Amino acid sequence: MADIVYTLEGGVYLNITNKCPCNCAFCIRSKGDAVGDAEKLWFDTEPTIDEIKTAIDNFDFTDVNEVVFCGYGEPTNAYDNLLETAKYIRKKHPKIRLRLNTNGLSDLINEKPTAKELSEHLDSISISLNEPNSEKYDKITRNIYPGKAFDAMLSFTRECVKYCKDVRMTVVDVIPEEDIEQARLICESTGAHFRVRSFQKGR
Repeated sequence: MADIVYTLEGGVYLNITNKCPCNCAFCIRSKGDAVGDAEKLWFDTEPTIDEIKTAIDNFDFTDVNEVVFCGYGEPTNAYDNLLETAKYIRKKHPKIRLRLNTNGLSDLINEKPTAKELSEHLDSISISLNEPNSEKYDKITRNIYPGKAFDAMLSFTRECVKYCKDVRMTVVDVIPEEDIEQARLICESTGAHFRVRSFQKGR
């Protein structure tokens, strides 16, 4: 079994699925089998909710302020397990903040609106904007919804802003500075906060 709970630069992360509708050119998964203190983040079989709960039970959350849903896959690809895990952590560790790192394609993946329900169980949602327009977005993310993904991601972000107090959009510092600035303006139009992530640091 791959690591479900792992740490990276002082943060605690939950790796609950390897499924993802994107194959991003810059994805950290292309750099190795694991990051942080994890030995392996690739699952032989997708984890069950019981296996996720067991991993949580076996981890020492003393002095942990935040847990992030972010591993070698898109967390909303395991939508039911994501929600159930969030509820489980809330019950066991009510003071811990919960953050979702996502590509923002949950509505397409799950074929329904998901922003409101996700926001009910999460304190923060971080969405990968990646590029400032649909054509560039499709090229760099190599997603399975070409022509639809970019607009769906922006719509999802706007919905999250309605229901969640802390919503941010991010780009990775591998794209040109001009594109980063255009992305910043797009992010601001959604009402979300903007952040540039470091590819070298993997976060």
